[in-house]
Amino acid sequence: MTQNTTQEILGVVSTILEKEPSEIPLDAHLIQDVGADSMMALEILAALEKKYKIVIPEDKLKDMTTLNKIVSLVETAKKRK
Repeated sequence: MTQNTTQEILGVVSTILEKEPSEIPLDAHLIQDVGADSMMALEILAALEKKYKIVIPEDKLKDMTTLNKIVSLVETAKKRK
């Protein structure tokens, strides 16, 4: 995974969560530690699918718990397209 991709995804997530990127550690649990909710998770999923022109199966939503896991899901989806 590239540092650039991580920063781009952090930008998307921080915008949706209305937080500064520095407030979102890469391994923090987005719901428990950062204050996200399920609607925000759906927004993040949709925004990343649009940005990268990929499809992330909705059943993967439950795996999108940390920024590192989101980056991993995006990288996997990019390889599949």
